[in-house]
Amino acid sequence: MAHYAFLNENNIVTEVIVGIDETELIEGKTPEVWYGEFRKQRCVRTSYNSNIRKNFAGIGYTYDEERDAFISPKEYSSWVLNEEICRWIAPKPFPEGANPMTTYWDDEKVDWVIK
Repeated sequence: MAHYAFLNENNIVTEVIVGIDETELIEGKTPEVWYGEFRKQRCVRTSYNSNIRKNFAGIGYTYDEERDAFISPKEYSSWVLNEEICRWIAPKPFPEGANPMTTYWDDEKVDWVIK
């Protein structure tokens, strides 16, 4: 069993499915190729445990070919992309000892706010 993401013309994920194992062939073709041809949409394998392509694909994620990674939509304008893990991170570290249930990011202040 493997997971596959379907991409639109802008490399945005429109759907993620569970399919056959990536080592199996369908009519002599890899699952990515077969599923893509069947759906007439580009298909790229994704890994639930992030073994490939950095992050598990989700609807709305972008597939970045240069990085060979799925990247989530940017939630806050001030956050920056961590190139190593291909995830958006705050420009300031989470406050030490702060409770994640009562601490949130304020994009206007560009800082963490503790309730």
